[in-house]
Amino acid sequence: MSNKRRDLLKAGAGVAAAAAFPMIGMKDAYAQWNSTPEKGAKLRVLRWSRFVQGDIDQYMKNVQAFTAKYGIEVRVDSESWEDVRPKAAVAANTGAGPDIILGTFDDANLYPEKLVDVTDLCNYLGKKYGGWYPTCELYLKPDGKRWIGVPLGATGSMIVYRESQVKAAGFDSFPKDTDGFLKMMKALKDKGTPGGFALGHATGDANTWCHWLVWTFGGQMVDTKNNVVINSPQTLRALEYSKELYSTFIPGTLSWLDPNNNKVFLDGQISVTNNGISIYYASKNSKDPKINALQTDINHASYPAGPAGVSSACHLFMNQMIFKYTKYPKAAKEFIRFMMEEEQYGAWLQAGIGYTAGPLVAYEKNPIWTVDPKHTAYRDACKELRPAGYAGKLGYASAGALADFIIVDMVAEAASGDKSPTEAMERATKRAERYYKV
Repeated sequence: MSNKRRDLLKAGAGVAAAAAFPMIGMKDAYAQWNSTPEKGAKLRVLRWSRFVQGDIDQYMKNVQAFTAKYGIEVRVDSESWEDVRPKAAVAANTGAGPDIILGTFDDANLYPEKLVDVTDLCNYLGKKYGGWYPTCELYLKPDGKRWIGVPLGATGSMIVYRESQVKAAGFDSFPKDTDGFLKMMKALKDKGTPGGFALGHATGDANTWCHWLVWTFGGQMVDTKNNVVINSPQTLRALEYSKELYSTFIPGTLSWLDPNNNKVFLDGQISVTNNGISIYYASKNSKDPKINALQTDINHASYPAGPAGVSSACHLFMNQMIFKYTKYPKAAKEFIRFMMEEEQYGAWLQAGIGYTAGPLVAYEKNPIWTVDPKHTAYRDACKELRPAGYAGKLGYASAGALADFIIVDMVAEAASGDKSPTEAMERATKRAERYYKV
C-alpha cells in the first residue's frame, strides 16, 4: 500500500470517528474513566495466533505504544485457537497464568467467578463509541448486570469462492438458498474443482458452518428455557442434507483444523469453503505470483438460506478476560481500554483488512469496510452473529457444549456415514444433556 493511500485511510478513520461520537459525548465518557495503573506493574497477555500478518504486526505496535506511554512492560504470547481454551481453563483453575487472555465464543462463562468485573470499562467504551452490539451482552453480560469480559469483536465466517470456477460450473452468481448451493457443489465436483468445509475440531471454521447448517434447517441445540431439543425433524433434515453435501467435498475434511482450508484453497485444490478474510489477505500479500493472482478471482458471500430462512453463522466471537489472580487489575483494565480506543483499534482493523469486525457500533464506519468491496461482507459479523448457544441463555452449559464440539461432531458423524443421521442426533442429545441437566 502506498504512503499516500495509507494516509488517506488514516485520515478517513479520523473523520469516521468524529462523526460517530461528538465531542460532548466524548467528554462525558472521559469523565467516567479514571484508572491509574499500579506502580511497577507488568502484564502478560495470551492471545490466539494470527491468521493475517497485519493483525499481529499492528497489535504489537499498539502494545509498544502502551508501554511507551505508561512504562509498563507487556509480554504477549500466542497459541492456536484450539490451545488457548485449555490454557485459559488451567489458569482459571490454578489461579496462575497470564493476566489477560483473549478467548473465543463464551469461554468466559466457563469460569465467570474467576474473572475481574469490567463493567466500568465496558460502560465507558460503550458510551463513547455508540454502544455494544446486543450479542456482546449475551456473551459477556450473562446476568444482565455485570460484564465478565470486554468484547474484542468477531472474526466473520463467510463463504469464500473462486468466481471463475463457480461460473464454469454453470452459476453466474453464488446461490442464495441451500438447494442451489448443493447443485453448485455437485457441479463443481463434476468439473474437478470441488469445495471443502472443515469437519475436524476447528474452533472457527467447523463451528461456524456446522451451526449454520443446523439453524438454516430450523434445528437448534436448546430452546429458550435451555431444554435440549436437538433431536428434531429439522435437525434430521439438516443431517440428511449434510450427507449429500459431504459427498462433494475434497477428501480429508474430517481432520481439518482452522489452517487447513486456507492452505488447500490457496494451493488451488478447492474452489469454495468458509473462512475469515484471511484467505483474501494472504493472496493480496503473497509474493508467490500464482497465489497473488488469485485475489482477482476470490470473492465472498453470505451463507445460503435453508428452509428456516436463516443465512447467518455463529461468527467467531472474541473476548478479553482479566483473571482475578492478577496483581495488576488496574493496569490490565487500562491496557484493554488503550487497545480498544479508536486510535489503536481503528489502525488494527485496517492492518488486518477487517479480519475482526468491531463490537462497537462506531467501528462499522471505519473506511476499511469500503476501500475494497470484497471487505464489506465481513463488516457486520459482530452485529449479525447468532450465539452458538442459541436459543437458550448463555452460561456454563453453552460454553461447555461448544468446547466439546457437540454440533460439529454430530454433523461430521452423519455426513461421513460413521453414524446414521438419527444415531448422530441421539448421541449429540445425550452429550448436550450432560451440560444442560447439571
